[in-house]
Amino acid sequence: MILYHGSYLTIKKPDLSFSRSTLDFGRGFYTTPIKEQAKKWSKRFIKVKGQGIISAFEIDKNILSSLNCLSFESYSEEWLEFIVSCRTGNDIGAKYQIIIGGIANDNVFDTIEEYLQGYRTKEQAISRLRFDKPNIQYCFKEQQAMDKYLQFVSSEEMK
Repeated sequence: MILYHGSYLTIKKPDLSFSRSTLDFGRGFYTTPIKEQAKKWSKRFIKVKGQGIISAFEIDKNILSSLNCLSFESYSEEWLEFIVSCRTGNDIGAKYQIIIGGIANDNVFDTIEEYLQGYRTKEQAISRLRFDKPNIQYCFKEQQAMDKYLQFVSSEEMK
């Protein structure tokens, strides 16, 4: 399986020390099997850093079953609570090697704040955080698992 990572530079060897802690699934290296999603991620860097790069990695899909993996099959209350916890600085997924699940859309900050303040119900927040297009992210949480199983394939500059 090929996974893509959007950034402003080529990433040949992912390093978790560069990861931010308040993302959807906490500190980790975020990838997606959907190249269009990675393009969107990398294009955000064009405005700030002047360039966007997609790095491609290969992983044997069969390896995933041997890893300590948390997988969210849908946008659910559990997914929402997990995202809220991680986005507010409590990385409850640190015990996993990889977390797989949907990506919260660009309304995430406002929606989580409205949910935490009681202005939105769980159902309203989940509905608002869904993407209209299919998406998924694979968040690698453990350096050793990345080093062992994630193999750099290529990179591509976005225009």
